[in-house]
Amino acid sequence: MASFAVAEEQISPDFRRHVIPILSKAGCNSGACHGALAGKGGFKLSLNGYDAEGDYAAITQHARGRRIELGDPGRSLLLAKPTGALPHKGGLVLDPKSDGYQVLMSWLAAGAPPPAVDEPVLERLEVQPLHVLLQPEESQQLTVRAFYSDGQVEDVTRLAKFTSTEASVCKVDSNGQVTAMGHGEGAIVIWFSSQIVLSRITSPYEHKIAPEVFAEAPVKNFIDEHVNRKLQQLNLAPSARCNDETFLRRVYLDTIGVLPTSEESLAFFNDTAPEKRDRVIDALLERKEYVDYWAYRWSDVLLINGKLLRPPAVKAYYQWIRNHVEQNTPWDQVVREVVTSTGSNLDQGATNFFAVHTSPEEMAENVSQAFMGLSINCAKCHNHPLEKWTNDQYYAMANLFARVRAKGWEGARSGDGKRTLLVVGTGELVQPRTGRPQLPAPLDGEPLSLDDTSDRRAHLARWLTSPKNPYFTKSITNRVWHALLGVGLVEQVDDLRLSNPASNEELLQTLSDYLIEHQYDLKALVRLILQSETYQRSSQALATNAEDRRFYSRYYPRRLMAEVLLDAISQVSAVPTTFDKISYDGADVEDTKEYEVGTRATQLYDSAVQSKFLAMFGRNERDIVCECQRSDAPSMVQVLHINNGETINEKLRNENSRITEILNSSLSEDEIICDAYLRALSRAPTDDERQQLLQVLAAEAEPQAADSQTAAKLPREVLEDLYWSLMSSREFLFQH
Repeated sequence: MASFAVAEEQISPDFRRHVIPILSKAGCNSGACHGALAGKGGFKLSLNGYDAEGDYAAITQHARGRRIELGDPGRSLLLAKPTGALPHKGGLVLDPKSDGYQVLMSWLAAGAPPPAVDEPVLERLEVQPLHVLLQPEESQQLTVRAFYSDGQVEDVTRLAKFTSTEASVCKVDSNGQVTAMGHGEGAIVIWFSSQIVLSRITSPYEHKIAPEVFAEAPVKNFIDEHVNRKLQQLNLAPSARCNDETFLRRVYLDTIGVLPTSEESLAFFNDTAPEKRDRVIDALLERKEYVDYWAYRWSDVLLINGKLLRPPAVKAYYQWIRNHVEQNTPWDQVVREVVTSTGSNLDQGATNFFAVHTSPEEMAENVSQAFMGLSINCAKCHNHPLEKWTNDQYYAMANLFARVRAKGWEGARSGDGKRTLLVVGTGELVQPRTGRPQLPAPLDGEPLSLDDTSDRRAHLARWLTSPKNPYFTKSITNRVWHALLGVGLVEQVDDLRLSNPASNEELLQTLSDYLIEHQYDLKALVRLILQSETYQRSSQALATNAEDRRFYSRYYPRRLMAEVLLDAISQVSAVPTTFDKISYDGADVEDTKEYEVGTRATQLYDSAVQSKFLAMFGRNERDIVCECQRSDAPSMVQVLHINNGETINEKLRNENSRITEILNSSLSEDEIICDAYLRALSRAPTDDERQQLLQVLAAEAEPQAADSQTAAKLPREVLEDLYWSLMSSREFLFQH
């Protein structure tokens, strides 16, 4: 193949447009081969071909040019090694009969022309079809076209790389032939020359579901419309609405991080108004616990960490966040304040975001991760292997922070930790590969002149918080959705790579549009999600949706967040947790009086506060901007601690616990049981549970004198066992 069809013309193979993609597709410039930091076998290429000029020199000039034979192209090491004509440690990676081989042969026969300085730029990729509906074992050929700045359009299907996001749903061969492997939905990710496009593959389940199931499914708002439409495409039946007991417990824990009291539960259960769920949601959004809980969650994102900041700075930072949650400040305004912050970090709490990590590179990485859900770290050394971001774009983004300076505290644990953040008029970050500064620019944004002396971060903030930014609104929308439903529309929650598509892209986009229309009012977004039938579905799986883990046919049970679980244990036992120790890196454990008795775990603003329970149950340590630092997954260590550890057992044995209150009360055995269930599980016991426990308590009760006017007394250990059995149950430990 000596040329490519481009529109109605023929062009010769080009190094950047054709040679590098062929080497990438064959894996020659991967991290496991010649794209490794030191290369392989004395031959080094840039990882995934991010440095075309350097790769051209490595192929045609290094090692005295021995890798190519222009007089006899077939004898070139560039062809002989990967085809197995000569020994090659990487094995056979290029078929001599393949299109790729013919392209390389044609390029060599043409004299191995170098990459042109002014060659057309790849503007976009397109794949057809964008959405494919297949049954298992059915296939579909994809076609990929590249659009260049000079108007040329090229079929690059044979040059592109293809991967599947869900191997159990679909597979794809090297030429773009897709085959359905199972039921569900996935995507084929297509890479070509630092550009990425997706084709969505849907393979409906084979359940027999009557059409009226979807037609009659309740709809509260557009969330349900999008979710139900997706479920119908996949042939997954929606579970029914959860009962009032489940809803109340769920919405309290997800919205304010505490359990409803017995009185609150009974009042809700006895309310017959049809709008009572909406009323509870509205009331919770105005509770002070809502402020505590969401200030805590945003503190994870914004890295409030006493290991990196002094206590006065930690407190100032937290108070700034809490004030904004309390005022329901629009999210775009919050982010603009962070990104453009200056002044004392004790007076202007937002400046502590930059006090935590101070290099321009770290600032760029943290802003991208926290506010766009984009990890650009890989692009620091080379083009991102899983995303479109280039090495040049990384340094352009980082150069926006090159003139940010900080005076004051240098990390010593003594003193008040005061730092003053300021912006100077000069200073550049050099791109190591070129030895020159990269024009400062946001990712995919317009660059600034190096002569511009204004605060470059203001330019970034305008671009970042613009409704036209495809990442900013989706990122915070996905975080809120994940917090309420446990599974993000994009998972991981802060990984919004193009190659990691949402499970319901249309819903994510519509939710993002809603947030923009409501001026980034996060409370409005929370209310919308909580009111939806999707959020209020039962967690009970049906035979027709048991396989679903990501399309919201039901509510997905999950272990309670570490802090919420500890607070629930304290609330049910009526014994608050003491937080009086703090631990810093490289320092001894110190006493702290910052947190008075009764402080909940979700009110701890410093992740350096010591708690074995929180550490064991996956608290976010806030060392880096990544949701991966938090783990809500259950473990054997957690099971052993719940069963035998001190947290539950010592609280129940405490002389001020709920157990003592019961012993000093005149509650009947039936009242004791019902109250325990309401406190721990936010529901009444079933008849079977009640009768079984009454029998147990009656058998354990200490007999009273014949003339006694009081009920038989229960041993303390029996009451402790009753509460322990409830607090160690899956129903208590999990959100459902």
